[in-house]
Amino acid sequence: MKLLVTGAAGFIGYHTAKLLLERGDVVVGLDNLNEYYDVTLKHARLAVLTKYPRFKFVKIDLANRDAMAALFAKEKFARVVHLGAQAGVRYSIEAPFAYAESNVVGTLTVLEGCRHNGVEHLVFASTSSVYGANTRMPFSVHQNVDHPLALYAATKKSCELMAHSYASLYGLPVTGLRFFTVYGPFGRPDMALFLFAKAILAGEPINVFNYGHHKRDFTYVSDIVEGVVRALDHVANPNAKWDSDRPDPATSKAPYRLYNIGNQQPVELMRYIELLEECLGRKAEKKLLPLQQGDVPDTWADVEDLVAEVGYRPSTPVEQGVRSFVDWYLDYYKVKL
Repeated sequence: MKLLVTGAAGFIGYHTAKLLLERGDVVVGLDNLNEYYDVTLKHARLAVLTKYPRFKFVKIDLANRDAMAALFAKEKFARVVHLGAQAGVRYSIEAPFAYAESNVVGTLTVLEGCRHNGVEHLVFASTSSVYGANTRMPFSVHQNVDHPLALYAATKKSCELMAHSYASLYGLPVTGLRFFTVYGPFGRPDMALFLFAKAILAGEPINVFNYGHHKRDFTYVSDIVEGVVRALDHVANPNAKWDSDRPDPATSKAPYRLYNIGNQQPVELMRYIELLEECLGRKAEKKLLPLQQGDVPDTWADVEDLVAEVGYRPSTPVEQGVRSFVDWYLDYYKVKL
């Protein structure tokens, strides 16, 4: 198949495009290569992907309506994996308009491209942040999520709603995946594991928010991308039993589906740091701070729907995942312990 992967120079987009190429698909990777974090890391990911003869990179901003329409009309993608977005809970407080442009307008251009060009299935990235003020654990896609705590989460919830409207209006099969704290090689520099490793190796203190009391459903990137590809191959269908008197947020009478995608095993932040310390052979100086604005105390994914419907089952323990990240980090940055 010819597939579009947006955000292909990003962390999850890179790993997803690579897996699709390895199984023989033709992949057009789209990214605007913005400077939210070190662009050299994005170029390094693309350098790996461009070694595959079935990969083509296009530099386009998702919010550029004309360029996006022209790309869809030219390439005639069979299916689309939409992972491009402005990420980051904290940055959304500083730069809200970047999130409206990239996440809301950008997703709308993808939806329009899909509906005008006969795309068979659209899989798009949402986030565990949409659960916001919810505290009932584990988080379930069958819960309502109407109380986001940051604009980032609100834009992602908006994407879910827009996607449902296109599934309903135009019969476009759409699957949304709520990612839970993804980590691993080639990760994002603004994420905790990356920040912690860099600081510990530099002999600098690390910021530990919520005084280290919160838990995260840390999910290794290879488990995530396996779930993404399995979901892509499992085209969303209408739920024949959907009841408008008791509407299920995760399904619809339209071809629309939402899934959590996580490890289903929350880990205490202090344990995560401890594993990193063990891998680096160094102790972290911890600066204990209160919970940051926009953050949720804990996350825990109920992934049983994804297990039952696409055969997804995460298999990477956090001990192995942290070790793999550290091995990559030391090699990429030529650090000797």
